[in-house]
Amino acid sequence: MRTLIKKATIVNENTLFKADVLIKDAFIEAVYKTLPSNIDYDNCIDAEGLHLFPGIIDDQVHFREPGLTQKADIYTESRAAVAGGVTSFMEMPNTKPPVLTQKALEEKYQLGAEKSFANYSFYMGASNDNLDEVLKTNPKKVCGVKVFMGSSTGNMLVDDTSVLEEIFKQSPLLIATHCEDETTINRNTAIAKEKYGETPPISVHPEIRSVEACYLSSSKAVELAKKHNTRLHVLHLTTAKEMSLFDNKLPLKEKKITAEVCVHHLWFNDEAYDKKGSFVKWNPAIKTETDRKALFQAMQDNTIDVIATDHAPHLKEEKENTYFKAPSGGPLVQHSLQTMIEFYHKGDISLEKIVEKMCHHPAECFSVKKRGYIKAGYYADLVLVDLNAQQTVTKENIYYKCAWSPFEGEEFHSKIKSTFVNGSLVYDNGEFDESFRGMRLEFDRD
Repeated sequence: MRTLIKKATIVNENTLFKADVLIKDAFIEAVYKTLPSNIDYDNCIDAEGLHLFPGIIDDQVHFREPGLTQKADIYTESRAAVAGGVTSFMEMPNTKPPVLTQKALEEKYQLGAEKSFANYSFYMGASNDNLDEVLKTNPKKVCGVKVFMGSSTGNMLVDDTSVLEEIFKQSPLLIATHCEDETTINRNTAIAKEKYGETPPISVHPEIRSVEACYLSSSKAVELAKKHNTRLHVLHLTTAKEMSLFDNKLPLKEKKITAEVCVHHLWFNDEAYDKKGSFVKWNPAIKTETDRKALFQAMQDNTIDVIATDHAPHLKEEKENTYFKAPSGGPLVQHSLQTMIEFYHKGDISLEKIVEKMCHHPAECFSVKKRGYIKAGYYADLVLVDLNAQQTVTKENIYYKCAWSPFEGEEFHSKIKSTFVNGSLVYDNGEFDESFRGMRLEFDRD
């Protein structure tokens, strides 16, 4: 089966150019700046006036399956993902039960094969007592090992220093870390309870999960990685202070230590707590406007390598609780690309940089096989975007199972028109191909 996408403005490898893309089955067969007259194809899509992006690769999501499917599941959240232009995701192990054995990991891959609209990979989880299981992980078939160096949903905290040493010393593949210092968080929590009792204002969140808590843990992870020559990827950075830990001089392919920022930490600052309350309660916390600007600059200058979401749904009634009872996390995967394009419309970032951070760099960071670029021979994971179509986020057009979004009411000045996964048109103007399922990601690693 051949599909021709005609007259698209392609955003790829730091350039914009008008071209036609020929898809054969799951792959890009050719990219033509001048279309030959003898090309055969079965379907033709007129993309005049539209931009064609590589599919977004989100390296950090929580789809809540198994065990927490009242909040979300692989079917609903991958469906929302492709509606937002996300064609591949890497999902976290803090489900119920947590993914701490190879058996549990493979059971999750079976769920992905049965339910996912997008391509998928699942992290192996680390704990204080499962190093033997971690060391069995296949680097060619699994995205990474997740280490919680700060507690969050699921309580998979690894706080045994000797275990951390061994994980960093022996891990067969990339380690992705959640970095917040537990001792500091506990001390700050005690101070908040003494001051406010059991119902402090939501604005106390960045004081409890403070700059100090983030920096102490991130610096410890970087120190361990340098000591053991570990391939480390530090997730969801939130502070200006942490930027000193990362290198923007080396090209990405030479970095052993890489960094990620999430769209909500680029979009919101601590003023949002007064407007949106616990609906913007995340771990790590959104912090000051100074921190937000520093993150944005670090993303622009390649101190930070990847933009992701940390998509982490909870039920609306859970989030409406008091501070200590309201869980941290929120749904983001449907709107991440539109959020970044909004920054483009404001003149803050180029389309080329968005594609670099959301497509090319995740593919390179994780050595994803034949994805993340618009190139002949690569999988046809593609997104058609109308940069000039307005779309307001409403309850009616949210696809998350939890049925809410922190962007609700936001008017974006772009719209995701169509999403191709492995050459198949999976999402098209609000319609889904319910019969389609994505593939397990593969990784070019030794």
